[in-house]
Formats: sequence, structure tokens, C-alpha cells
Amino acid sequence: MAQPYSARSRAIEPFHVMALLARANQLQADGHDVIHLEIGEPDFTTAAPIVAAGQAALAAGHTRYTAARGLPALREAIAGFYQQRYRLSIDPQRILITPGGSGALLLAASLLVDPGKHWLLADPGYPCNRHFLRLVEGAAQLVPVGPEQRYQLTPQTVAEYWNADSVGALLASPANPTGTLLSAAELAALSQALKARGGHMVVDEIYHGLTYGVDASSVLEVDNDAFVLNSFSKYFGMTGWRLGWLVAPEAAVADLEKLAQNLYISAPSMAQHAALACFEPESMAIFEERRAAFSERRDFLLPALRELGFGIAVEPEGAFYLYADVSAFGGDAYAFCQHFLETEHVAFTPGLDFGRYKASHHVRFAYTQSLPRLEEAVARIARGLKSWQPHAV
Repeated sequence: MAQPYSARSRAIEPFHVMALLARANQLQADGHDVIHLEIGEPDFTTAAPIVAAGQAALAAGHTRYTAARGLPALREAIAGFYQQRYRLSIDPQRILITPGGSGALLLAASLLVDPGKHWLLADPGYPCNRHFLRLVEGAAQLVPVGPEQRYQLTPQTVAEYWNADSVGALLASPANPTGTLLSAAELAALSQALKARGGHMVVDEIYHGLTYGVDASSVLEVDNDAFVLNSFSKYFGMTGWRLGWLVAPEAAVADLEKLAQNLYISAPSMAQHAALACFEPESMAIFEERRAAFSERRDFLLPALRELGFGIAVEPEGAFYLYADVSAFGGDAYAFCQHFLETEHVAFTPGLDFGRYKASHHVRFAYTQSLPRLEEAVARIARGLKSWQPHAV
């Protein structure tokens, strides 16, 4: 009889929303008009200048491995982006190009977390973060946070939850699923709290650029020793190209490069060549137009859901999500999501995917559909609330 699969594979939980997505796709295949508000992927396709650059790269034969740290020209372009957007002088040697933001997280976790050690993570938070820690035989110390902390770690929660096995904290600004930001002052205070305990600071800045009414501060403005995860997926709209980056302290680069060589050899070469076009003025203008569209969507959906009775205590300043309390309607959030999918064909995500703290009372809406589709979704949700029974399955 074959041995059972690894304990780590059994410990990593599936996305609960994937079952809902599969059902949504089935309903769609059966001819129903499903409005997808469940997946964190922009509805915009990759901008035309980037597609053209990718096609040119393929035509020119840029299909071979690159250096493990990535194309020098792309690392230099990213460094230029930090100079332009944040007024930061980042040595391109500190930047590693990775297969998506996930590749950056894998490198950081592999470098910083020994078996049995853990990072502090906000609960609710992006589920893959804790699963990557389990993959490297570490763990996530989930810290319950609510609207009173704006769903973010604070120096006080660091002090309360830090223990002998803690080696750092993973923060997200803007955060998924809540869309909240950490200011420069808050980042500085958290940096001080972690350094006082000998801990590493890792910050997910994947949704930078997608902020509304305020610019996000990079942790590198206040802590040059922090590790920064970023991606070309969200603001730059390159989800399927699987490209991200990691900014690391200079002393860590050699070990990170060694890990990259062994874990994935290099990020996709054609995607790297295509990404060079992201920083051209024509592309940046497209990204800013899309940011304005997301802002318009948020400004419609937020008050519309509140008017229907959804509890959204903190106004999100970034990303493209609304994390809503459904306690006022009674019942379980997963059954609530099932109800609206089956009766009104509107798909959104149960809080169970984002942690444990009050997860059964929350859902996440992704405003990654056009404004007319969001208007239709709100109308359907209003209708579906009339037929919702708290104990429905």
C-alpha cells in the first residue's frame, strides 16, 4: 500500500471559493448570466503596449532562460520606478524578478523562516501567505484584527502575540481582502516594534498603484532593511504572465539568488521583456485610466452595499475589494454566498477563505466588473435578500 501524501500537503487548505467558482462556471455553461465578483483578477486585459512588447520578444527569440535575478534592464526599470514614484534610490542589484508575487513570497519565506518558526499575519488576510509558511515547515501566527485596527497589525498586537518562535511579520498595504493601507508613520512604528524584537519585516505591496484619494507609502521609505513583495499582476494588469519582484536588503541578495536558481531557475523570459513596456508613458497613462475606473466602481459599490445593510465599517483606500459583515442578515456566510449564486447568479467570496476571525460573518466583493455590471449585481442582491433564509444551504 502506498504511503500517504505529505503532512504539509494535507495541512494546506483549498480555496473555498473555488467550489463556488466551479459552480458559477457550470451555471454559466448552462446559459445563465453570472456576475463574477469572487476572483481578485482585473477585468481589463493586458494593455496593448505590453502585449506588443511580448509579441516582439517572441519574434526576436527571447525564449531562453534569463539570469536567476532577472533581466538587468527590467531590474533597472523597476529601480527607476521607485525613484519616480517614491523618490527612493534603490540599487537594481537588490531587486530579484520572480514568477509572480507568489515567487517573491516563496523566496522570502524560504530565506527567513526555519521549521517551527513563524511570522505574525493579520487575520483576515490573503490565505496563500500562511500556506507558503507551512510549505517551508514554518507557521503563521494569525492575529485577529477588526475595523478598530483597520484590519492591520499594530505595534500593540505585535507586542501581544510575539513569542519565542516569532521571527517576523508579513504585512499587506493595501491589504486583501480589506483594502486598507498602512501610512508611513504606521509602517515606521511597526518596523521599530519588530526590530526591537529582532524580527524581520516583510511587506506585500502588490496592490500599490491601485489606491484612491491617497498614495500608498512604501515601507522602504522608512525601513531600508525591509523585504518588499510586488507584482505585475494588479496595477500593471499582467496576471497570466506570472511576473513579480522582491526588493531585499543587500546582504540577503546572494542567498536569495541561490534559492531562485534552485526553486525556479528564472522568471518567464518573454514576460520580462514584455514588462519593460510597463514603464513607458503610454502604458502608465492606461494604468491611471484603469485606476480611475476602479475608483468609480468603489465609489458606487461601497454606499450601495451599505444601503442594503452590509456592514463595511472601514472605507477601503486601495486594491479592488470590499470586505463586508453580513451578520445583520443572519446565517452563515458560505451559505449566504451559495444562496446568491444559485438564486441570483452573483458570485462573491466567503470570509472563510481569509482566516478564522469572524470569518463566518463576512464576505468579500471584488469590484473587477464594469459599472453597469456592478449596478446589475446590486439590483440582484437586493432582490435576493428578500428570499434569503438564514438557515438555507
